Amino acid sequence: MTTPIVFFDIAGPDLSTLIPFYRAVFGWDANERGGLSVPVNGPPLMGTFRPDPAETMLYLGVPDITAALAKVVEHGGKVAAPRFEVPGVVVLGMFHDPAGNRLGLVEMDGAKARIP
Repeated sequence: MTTPIVFFDIAGPDLSTLIPFYRAVFGWDANERGGLSVPVNGPPLMGTFRPDPAETMLYLGVPDITAALAKVVEHGGKVAAPRFEVPGVVVLGMFHDPAGNRLGLVEMDGAKARIP
């Protein structure tokens, strides 16, 4: 049996920057107190933003990594690694959100990761 992600948090000192970033870039539903709800295949994945620092590492599935990274930059994030292929395995990209959290992107082909 695999272990699903059932909760997560994203750290940063300024929630007033993080909340609109994740709303604009990924369309996540976040309230002003930092609670958020992320749609998944089934019930939403619940999470929260929190102010204390620590690295968060999540991989988010997107149909086009290059387009997603452009949107990240447009909304105040930074590219950590542009789109790259791990031959026979997956297509990835990495970015930093406005608080400096590093996150990954997995290029999706429908419901499955794109395999180069």
